[in-house]
Amino acid sequence: METLRHIVLFIHLIGFATLFGAWAVQAFGGKRQFTSLMNTGMAIAAVAGLILAAPWPAGIEMNYAKLGTKLVILLIIGALLGIGLSKQRKSSGSVPAGMFWAVGILTLVNAGIAVLW
Repeated sequence: METLRHIVLFIHLIGFATLFGAWAVQAFGGKRQFTSLMNTGMAIAAVAGLILAAPWPAGIEMNYAKLGTKLVILLIIGALLGIGLSKQRKSSGSVPAGMFWAVGILTLVNAGIAVLW
């Protein structure tokens, strides 16, 4: 059962890497647009994170304050991506700079919470 938990954790990390990697490509490529790959990475990280939030195998101790904080940040990231993609389709294909940078910063904050808390 522990091996399965490690596999889900690995998938969760792949989701984070996909979200942050796609964001970094746009940030340093000069376009500063949201992509569907960012949504995919966020969805993978969210689903795997919710699976990891279940107390399995039996007897594992969970830090629910940490999990709740990470979930709230993930919801904010999802909202920013959704609003940003909508604005991007309606306008000239760009996202407001504050919204774009907030997604990257919040993604790093979420990873930092996972490692340091």
